[in-house]
Amino acid sequence: MDWHDRLCEKLQKEGEGGQRLHIIIVAEGASDLNGEPITVEIVKKVILDKLKRESRITVLGHVQRGGATSAYDRILACRMGAEAVVAVLEATGNTTPVVVVLTNNQIERIPLMGAVERTQAANEALKCGDWAKAIALRGVFFQGNMLALKLLSRAKPPTKEQCCVPPPFNIAVMHVGSPACGINAATRSLVRTIIYNGDRIFGVSNGLVGLIAGQLKPMAWSDVIGWCSQGGAFLGMNRITPEGKYPEIARRLREFNIQGLVVIGGFEAYRTVLSLTTERGSYQEFCIPMAVIPSTISNNMPGTEYTIGADTSLNEITKICDLIRDSARGYKKRVFIIETMGGFCGYLATMAAMAAGADSAYIFEEKFNVRDMQRDCANMVAKMSDVIERGLVLRCEGANKNYTADFMQRLYEEESNGLFSCRTCILGHAQQGGKPTPFDRCIATEMGIACGQFIHEQMVKSLQTDGTMLAVTKHSACMLGMIGPEYKYTSVEDLSHQTEFQYRTPKNQWWMKLRPLLRILSTHDSAYTTDNKAPVHQQPVDINCTVN
Repeated sequence: MDWHDRLCEKLQKEGEGGQRLHIIIVAEGASDLNGEPITVEIVKKVILDKLKRESRITVLGHVQRGGATSAYDRILACRMGAEAVVAVLEATGNTTPVVVVLTNNQIERIPLMGAVERTQAANEALKCGDWAKAIALRGVFFQGNMLALKLLSRAKPPTKEQCCVPPPFNIAVMHVGSPACGINAATRSLVRTIIYNGDRIFGVSNGLVGLIAGQLKPMAWSDVIGWCSQGGAFLGMNRITPEGKYPEIARRLREFNIQGLVVIGGFEAYRTVLSLTTERGSYQEFCIPMAVIPSTISNNMPGTEYTIGADTSLNEITKICDLIRDSARGYKKRVFIIETMGGFCGYLATMAAMAAGADSAYIFEEKFNVRDMQRDCANMVAKMSDVIERGLVLRCEGANKNYTADFMQRLYEEESNGLFSCRTCILGHAQQGGKPTPFDRCIATEMGIACGQFIHEQMVKSLQTDGTMLAVTKHSACMLGMIGPEYKYTSVEDLSHQTEFQYRTPKNQWWMKLRPLLRILSTHDSAYTTDNKAPVHQQPVDINCTVN
């Protein structure tokens, strides 16, 4: 069967399943297995000839290059730019030319010719029709996205003959914590992966409250159509955790014969699975495989470098900072004190400050006092005495209980001696965003698929001869985390030793390495000595530490 027939068959099945809107994306330079080109005009003609349906063509062209830069791109540019400067300073006459790249969330240098050869090898593989090699050369992320697309874009779930050996397992999914963009995308891919494996999945409404109330309903393949691009959490969620409610939870799990549990959400979701795991000795119903898909705008969970929703939130904060700066274009000399969410985790404040070009960012993890704020204010005065008209200061909501945004506003105005005025802005829930960013959609989709496979494998391992489930090892209750280019499972028991539960943060946070780079980028040149070696007010910073 050629691509013409496969495409039309898929569209026909989707139409029979109730789907009326179809989007077909054709890559520039696409070709079939024989090397014949596939264009939008050819696709339109095939649909018209075989299905008698009209279609519309939209060629995006150079509009794809436009728009405001995302927060992720701005931060990546800052990190790469800093590494490029270091590479130039360290270069000698015998240094091999390099290209700065992002590998495993680390900025690295690789030989320039090696990168060129790899690109050429991919093109050669395409010319020779070696599709597997070409895909492998594109990298791990590309391969993962290809597999996800093939699985999730099916018109209908697989037949029983295509599924795994029966009996099917019963799996429940619920959302615990606060809404974050991407939760629905993760749920969609999880639901379809579980159904693809031949198992049954129950959606729990309203988190643990709904579970205790018995609000579980089976979910079908078509129930999650259109969920990928939607914000919020369609199943509903709250921040209730299971402490003191174990008997009621156990009763509902037993009533619906739940043999596996997936919890999507933030720190409360992590605590939920950890609490249920610690009670396995008292409740047989908790001896089932459990997994957490981390989703919170704060990016404050152990075992993962990124949580679903953090990129969307960061993008929203950056856009708001841009708008606030533009709003003061008619004023002279104004500084904005902006407070972000995140609790005691300073990820949003730090990364948004770098993306928005802020002058400073105050966070809980990096202690500060009045003298530090006076130093930063002096730096601001130096900038305002120059050509700069507007300043931007970010503060994490949990940075300091006494040095509030209002206190900072009054301090900056007092120390400025009338040079500039200050305004505060508490961003609030606008940071949760409306639609998830492509980055959040992609990692949510891949996490949902990976979690669906993990929970099925663990249930197969834990199935007893009498049909009951007995999962008692610590690796049967895990957090799914994104570490570099891979998705890794870490037991919640092990993660508990890496967590500051009092502050709801991991003990080690990778983004703290970027704090020195933020200070370098925000310091005015008047703060440097005449030999330009280091700022007067701080110790020299090893820039390699900031980007590696």
